[in-house]
Amino acid sequence: MPDRRGRVRTDLAGVPETTLWTLYHRAREADSAYSVIEDPKAIDVLAAIDFDFYGRFGSAPPWLGRFIGLRAAAFDTQVRQFMNAYPGATVVVLGEGLETQFWRVDDGKVRWFTVELPETAALRTALLPDDPPRRRTLAGSALDPKWIEELGATADDHVMVVAQGLLMYLPPAQVRALIQRCAEEFPGGSMVFDTVPRRVSQLTVRGLPGPGGYRPPPMPWGVTPGRLVDELSEDPAIGRARLVDPPAIGDPLSSTVLTARRLLPLMRRHGPAVVRLDFQRGCPGKRP
Repeated sequence: MPDRRGRVRTDLAGVPETTLWTLYHRAREADSAYSVIEDPKAIDVLAAIDFDFYGRFGSAPPWLGRFIGLRAAAFDTQVRQFMNAYPGATVVVLGEGLETQFWRVDDGKVRWFTVELPETAALRTALLPDDPPRRRTLAGSALDPKWIEELGATADDHVMVVAQGLLMYLPPAQVRALIQRCAEEFPGGSMVFDTVPRRVSQLTVRGLPGPGGYRPPPMPWGVTPGRLVDELSEDPAIGRARLVDPPAIGDPLSSTVLTARRLLPLMRRHGPAVVRLDFQRGCPGKRP
């Protein structure tokens, strides 16, 4: 319910609460000098929530906001590429939370479909109301095939599945099953998601605090991204698997780090990563 100033209250906890953490850092980055991402919608949404962000998440160190902004920029680049290749494409965002990517990439044609847990979906629609038929929210789990039925995509549709800040919170077997399901259901489509290193996964499982003292929920799915890409490349339903980088934008230090990451294979293959999969058309699945 809104407070006296019209702000929306929230009591999200556990994994759903991480959307507040991400929004906090992305909005602070967007509002900073030399920002790597233009996201006025995130700034507005942050101001519209009745929540003690500072008390819960700390002072938001600039380097962390920069990382969150660069990750978002990497996702934006991949979504824009897909939309440019397939005008009027369908983008399905799993666990979207309070991400405001639609307003950063909208070309006036894309169809945007959000899949989110009920408590988070209620908060999202209160702050970012649906605008059908182009933008809709489904309250449900990304692991429940119901969202695929609700989407109603046909063999002629071009579908990109986006999972930003989601898969690391799932058990490994469920992650692989979800990727396989998407490959089979959306032949000719794509998927983009991010990963955390095994060491980060282990630290969260042990419950150690992160920057600002916030203890993130356990992230059981930690990987070596280069090895993951090699394994996924062998799946006959996946035509191409690759690591993608953010655009070289922002201050000179960020640009230097990104350049070093591109030139040093070990940094790309072992650190946090964004992965893009392009699915084979005509692979065995429910849709020919």
